[in-house]
Amino acid sequence: MMRLPCFALLFCTVSLSPVFGAIRWPEVTRQPLERDAGAEARGIAENLLLYQFPSGGWPKNIDMAAPLSAAQRAELEDRAHDDATIDNGATTTQIRFLARIFVATEEPRFRAAAERGLDYLLAAQYPNGGWPQYFPLRRGYYRHITFNDDAMVNALEVLRDAAMGRAPFAWVDAPRREKARAAVARGVDCIRQCQVVQDGKPTAWGAQHDEVTFAPAWARKFEPPSLAAAESAGIVRFLMSLEHPSPEVVAAVEAAVSWFERVKLTGLRWQTIDAPAQPSGKDRVVVADEKAPPLWARFYELGSNRPIFIGRDAQIRYAVTEIEHERRNGYAWYGTEPAKVLKAHPAWRRRGSAGAHDANTRTP
Repeated sequence: MMRLPCFALLFCTVSLSPVFGAIRWPEVTRQPLERDAGAEARGIAENLLLYQFPSGGWPKNIDMAAPLSAAQRAELEDRAHDDATIDNGATTTQIRFLARIFVATEEPRFRAAAERGLDYLLAAQYPNGGWPQYFPLRRGYYRHITFNDDAMVNALEVLRDAAMGRAPFAWVDAPRREKARAAVARGVDCIRQCQVVQDGKPTAWGAQHDEVTFAPAWARKFEPPSLAAAESAGIVRFLMSLEHPSPEVVAAVEAAVSWFERVKLTGLRWQTIDAPAQPSGKDRVVVADEKAPPLWARFYELGSNRPIFIGRDAQIRYAVTEIEHERRNGYAWYGTEPAKVLKAHPAWRRRGSAGAHDANTRTP
C-alpha cells in the first residue's frame, strides 16, 4: 500500500471534522471544556502542530482555528525562518490549548507539542528574568523585556500554572515543574527591578524595558519610554495572584496602586463619533462627562506623569487631538484596566498578603 506524506495524512484527518468556525481563535482557551475532545478542537490542535516552529514557539496574528489547505500545510513544513514570539498572545495561547486537548484526548503528540512550548518559554527567558518579544532573538526593540500587551505576564502565568500543576497542566513532569518554578521566581525579581522609581518612590512599569539596564525603552515610533497604565495593571494583577508574596512584592503592589490612584482621569469619556470629513467617517475623541468612570492614559510621561500621545513622527504631544487621524483611531490611547486592580486590591489586602506567611514559602 502506498504511504502518504505526513502532511497529507494530517489533511485527511482534519477534513473529516465538521465545518470550522464554532471555535474561534484566540478564544480557544475559553471554550467549554466538553468541546476539547471534539473533532473541531482536535482539528485546530492538528493545525498547531504544523504552525509550531523548531524552537517550540509559534508566530503571531494568525487565525490558527481556520482550516488549512494541503498546499498551506506543505508550505508550513518548508518554512525557512523561525518567527516565534510571545507577542499578542502567541505561544502562550497555543500551549494552553494543547494542554487542554491532551487532557481531553490523552494523545501523546499533543502533550509533546505543549512540552516543547514550555521548553521554549524556559529557553527564551533572559538570565535576569525578563522575556524578549521574539526568540530566537532579533535585532532592535524586539530584544527588550516586553510587558506590552501582557506578553511577559502571559508567559509567567503559563509557567506558574505548570509549576503548580494547575489545570490543564497536572501532567507536567517534576523536572519541568521545578524549572518553571525557578523561572517564575526570576521573572518576579525582574518585575521588581523594572518598577520605575520617581522622587524616591516606586511607581509603575513601561511597555518595554531595556534588557540590560531595566530602564523604560523605545519600541515603535509611537511607543516611547514612559509609564504604561494598561501593562502595569496586568503586572499588578499577576503579582496579586501569587501565593505567599514576599514583603517586597507586597510593597511593589501597594506602590503601583497608589500611582494608579494619583494618575487616574475623571470627568472624561473616550468615545467614537461620526466625522464625515475624516477618511473613515469616524473619529475618536475625549469629551467631558462627569458621570464617566475613571480613565487612564495609555502612556504617562516619565517624571511629570502627564498623559502623552505620539504619532508616527515620534513627537510627543499632550493632547490626543494633536496626533494624526490614523494613529488617533488606530491605538488604545485610553483604557480602564487599572480599575480592575483598584477593585480587587482591598480584598487582596484583607487576605493578609503583607507578611503573614513564613518567609521560606514566599515568592521573591
